[in-house]
Amino acid sequence: MKRVQYEQMGKPAQVLKVIDVPAQPLRAGEVRVKVLATPIHPSNLLQIAGEYGVGPTLPAIPGSEGIGCVTETAADVVTLKVGQRVMLVAGSTWQEEIVAPAAAFVGLPEVGDIEQMSMLAVNPLTAHLLLESFVELKPGDWVVQSAANSAVGEYLIQLAKLRGYKSVNVVRRDSLVPELQAQGADVVLVDGPDLSERIRAAIQGAQLSLAIDAVGGETFSRLAGALAYGGTLVSYGSLSRQPLVMNPTSVIFNGVRVLGFWLQKWFQGASSADKQVALGTLIPLVASGQLKVKIDSRFAIADIASAVTRASEPGRSGKVLLTAAAQ
Repeated sequence: MKRVQYEQMGKPAQVLKVIDVPAQPLRAGEVRVKVLATPIHPSNLLQIAGEYGVGPTLPAIPGSEGIGCVTETAADVVTLKVGQRVMLVAGSTWQEEIVAPAAAFVGLPEVGDIEQMSMLAVNPLTAHLLLESFVELKPGDWVVQSAANSAVGEYLIQLAKLRGYKSVNVVRRDSLVPELQAQGADVVLVDGPDLSERIRAAIQGAQLSLAIDAVGGETFSRLAGALAYGGTLVSYGSLSRQPLVMNPTSVIFNGVRVLGFWLQKWFQGASSADKQVALGTLIPLVASGQLKVKIDSRFAIADIASAVTRASEPGRSGKVLLTAAAQ
């Protein structure tokens, strides 16, 4: 079977290799899973390039999540069965099949779009946790986010709408405004020096207690300037590659607190019950189509160089997937 691997960090299209490896025999407690679809996330590309918060142990197999189908089980496995769909949550998903203990997979219902379900464990979960972990929001409350046209941003818009929250969504170009409004965004604003003032005008005197940023730089400071006294600003990305800019008056005189969020750290610290609750909340929403994002293109494992090149191009219209069907 084929897998993607890299032995040194660098430009993904140059350092990733597709290698053929023999099928791995099953040991007690293990299952064999055919990978049906696995997405290419910006964080994957940053890690391969050596620009992420933590580095891998080399050689490494990239990939964060996906969906697969059980094709074989060890005789002692009773929790999964052949033909069952499973969520791939243990990483190293850019390969044609995975052999691992049955506990490394999460069983999924036999409903829902396979490609949408393949993206369930990272971006929808991030959006859910950003909305629910830092501020106790009530129906009618406002939240503001940057990078609103990202996958996390689109999921956040949809989740906010489902839960009765109102969202202010910041983007970098006018062409994105109608697209996000069609997804349920209450307000869409183009970033700029007067963003704080325009956010406050849009919410018409309402209290804004939560701001979520994935851009950094000056955008971070502008979101802070829109918050009510004691508001919370959560950083979960740095798409601008610029250091966070923060006006000290927001902290000193407006009591703004700044927090960071990293999904991998949440997975490490969350209890099994917490994970079950969070994923259990999201699985039916994705399976029913209430949560979804656009898919730009699909590639086979063997065409990984083209896949990561497309995934890094600006102006894409959705996610890039590695899929068995593309082969």
